[in-house]
Amino acid sequence: MKQATKFIHAGSEPDPSTGAIMTPIYQTSTYVQEAPGKNKGYEYARSQNPTRKALEEALAIIENGKYGLAFSSGVAATDAVIKLLKPGDEVIAANDLYGGTYRLFTKVFEKFGIKFLYIDMHDAENIKQYITPNTKLIWTETPSNPLMNICDLAAISSIAKKNNILVCVDNTFASPYLQNPLDLGADIVMHSSTKYLGGHSDVIQGSLSMNNIALREQLYFIQKSCGAVPGPMDCFLVLRGIKTLHVRMKQHCENGKIIAHWLRNHPKVGKVYWPGFEDHPGYAIAKKQMRDFGGMLSFALKDDSTANAMRVLSSTKLFALAESLGGVESLINHPASMTHASIPRDERIKNGLTDSLIRLSVGIEDAEDLTEDLKLAIG
Repeated sequence: MKQATKFIHAGSEPDPSTGAIMTPIYQTSTYVQEAPGKNKGYEYARSQNPTRKALEEALAIIENGKYGLAFSSGVAATDAVIKLLKPGDEVIAANDLYGGTYRLFTKVFEKFGIKFLYIDMHDAENIKQYITPNTKLIWTETPSNPLMNICDLAAISSIAKKNNILVCVDNTFASPYLQNPLDLGADIVMHSSTKYLGGHSDVIQGSLSMNNIALREQLYFIQKSCGAVPGPMDCFLVLRGIKTLHVRMKQHCENGKIIAHWLRNHPKVGKVYWPGFEDHPGYAIAKKQMRDFGGMLSFALKDDSTANAMRVLSSTKLFALAESLGGVESLINHPASMTHASIPRDERIKNGLTDSLIRLSVGIEDAEDLTEDLKLAIG
């Protein structure tokens, strides 16, 4: 099945009782049973819900996996993965990951005796020197948030398999339209479904996709036992969003390319971080494992003072100053004080995330209007 057809039909079956083409919103907390222990596959909505079941089937299909699980947020999905571990286990993580992930790792799970090492993953071979008998998980995201660094997922997965280590990939920036980490050897794919999967800035949700049944059962047990499940309306919204993912992503990619090149040619703009440039350090890998280069990018001004960055951030009209990404509307963001504020400044600076860096989530508006908006803001 071709990708566009897959996105539209994944997880969708006509409702057997009415023929409704869209999955109904089963707004219920519990289900009537014929007798104690005799049910029709549903007993309590924290454990199962038909709307969520349809979404979870779709989440598996669009990532070329066998199993999908939906969570109440991307952080909740991440939380479930780390709960596979026990005190004394070690995680090797990319040193330029999302601030919310870093906060969860350092402020919550380190207290329970799980050790996290943050390393440069540009060269997969670099991982080998950090592997110990206690290493149980490699966590990475590519493209990374917000510096758009690229990791070689096939190489990382190969190293992990030789050492019996799980690999989880945060695929939020790429979306299943651009990249499928399971096909490259990853064990788990995580999404903040809030972003491109939902696509309309109207839902908070997360997801995990995988191929291994034992892994699915462990994660389902955590999902059910810890209770970070999405409601049926949220599941309906993400199901709806997935149906137009391929159409939206084409425009995100086209607009992202236009904005990236426009910024690079602007006399007041310094470095532009976008993996579609042929001189990007990860370009060859991105071209190999992605289908296009996406609508996310970051840039710094030549006058890289924080005050100048703040002036630009407060001057756009179409680019809304806001957290999040992946919606149809364009967003502008200051990672140092917003999405990555939880990372200590010294750590941020060491990894290249400066106080003046600006991140863009390029939407699907007319690209000419977006460049004009940036032109007026940058001056």
